[in-house]
Amino acid sequence: MKDKFEIDYPKEHCGLFGVYGANQASYLAYLGLYALQHRGEESAGIVTSDKEKFFIHKDMGLVNEVFNPAKLKQLRGNMAFGHVRYSTTGSSNLKNAQPIVIDHLIGSLAVGHNGNLVNSLSLKKQLETQGSIFQTTTDSEVILHLMARTRTKDLKKMLTFALSKIKGAYSLIFMTKDALIACRDPHGFRPLSLGKRGKAICVASETCAFDLIDAQFLRDVEPGEVVIINEKGMHSFFPLGSKQRQSFCIFEHIYFSRPDSFIFGDSVHLVRQNLGENLAKQHPVDADIVVSVPDSGNSAALGFSHESGIPLEFGIIRNHYVGRTFIQPLQEIRDLRVKLKFNLVKDIIRNKRVVLVDDSIVRGTTSRIRVHSLKAAGAKEVHLRISCPPHKYACFYGIDFPNERELIANRYNLSQMEKFLGADSLRYLSVEGLYKSVGKPLGNYCDACFSGNYPVPFEKKDKYELEHKGCC
Repeated sequence: MKDKFEIDYPKEHCGLFGVYGANQASYLAYLGLYALQHRGEESAGIVTSDKEKFFIHKDMGLVNEVFNPAKLKQLRGNMAFGHVRYSTTGSSNLKNAQPIVIDHLIGSLAVGHNGNLVNSLSLKKQLETQGSIFQTTTDSEVILHLMARTRTKDLKKMLTFALSKIKGAYSLIFMTKDALIACRDPHGFRPLSLGKRGKAICVASETCAFDLIDAQFLRDVEPGEVVIINEKGMHSFFPLGSKQRQSFCIFEHIYFSRPDSFIFGDSVHLVRQNLGENLAKQHPVDADIVVSVPDSGNSAALGFSHESGIPLEFGIIRNHYVGRTFIQPLQEIRDLRVKLKFNLVKDIIRNKRVVLVDDSIVRGTTSRIRVHSLKAAGAKEVHLRISCPPHKYACFYGIDFPNERELIANRYNLSQMEKFLGADSLRYLSVEGLYKSVGKPLGNYCDACFSGNYPVPFEKKDKYELEHKGCC
């Protein structure tokens, strides 16, 4: 079996944080983005408003590389929102960094986006034939052009028109000179929450950002809801009318969100611990130690250890000064960072039968490296246990495994995967075990990457374009 697989971690779109009515709003936005750094490490940006004009700074790099006290001081006003990005649509360069700011009939208008639109390419072609000129290659800019086509100063009408045209996954923050607007798609693919810090209102992709700034979690932005925050307070409307099927991205719980966040109403850590417990019930194994792949496998490994009675050991140590492997856009850099990122505690591994618990296998290469490294360190056996079902289908809603041919579980059966990875055994959590672990029933989540059941339909032409635009 030839090693044709890329690094097996997926790429997710972005992280958002906004605040209205706060002194030093730019500093709070900086801290919020710092807490959300795991959602994107390519670029960071913050825009603020003093109700007269916008102030913006964005650049390539990590949050603490892009901003310093002098830059934050220049971002004046009591309203701010920021964005950290990994490119799922649009290449990795500064022109695609967000927030995106344009001039409009209503004045300056800014947007930040987490998710992926499945019809952005066809919309962009249509808009270009009507005279639109695009400055970026992101799907987010399409939304601004749609708003501009309304030729109205009524913000609600602008939003309603634009949102009625787009399809797919989106959590959005908009800013005008005197309002902050939070928006979530009707299916609720991506998380977005509201919080309060004193009199200030906050919006964040994950609740861990509220914890850092001592803000109180209020509630999630509802699927299909638009929340407008201004000097009159906070009020909302549902521009697309009746609720549609909820399709919360199950992979947020499995891998992407921080374990100290509450996502879709549930503790990420406790969900992952449940995943590990159900995995141990379904696929027991005789072994000496349980070892997690840090950090996203830690909670599941704890659950596996609790249920199985096999002791949990810290056999793999993560270097936290190396970013998430998948965040690096170039394959050769990702290959190198796999080796930089983890090191083994050989005295714990040597002569042991190891259960290695990981959150997922997407393409397969890093899992193979880990198994081989454990055996090279003296492990007698390595039994790989995965706390989600096999990834067999492409995602077009913001997680970067768009090409089914790259997914190892799509191409090979279990015994072939065991041989490729070098594992003594490989077992996945079943779909039934997955849904026993989360707080809501089957119909509330998107599991298209496991089942092939896509909640937002698209034509074959759309699917071809999505697979060939380089990413989700």
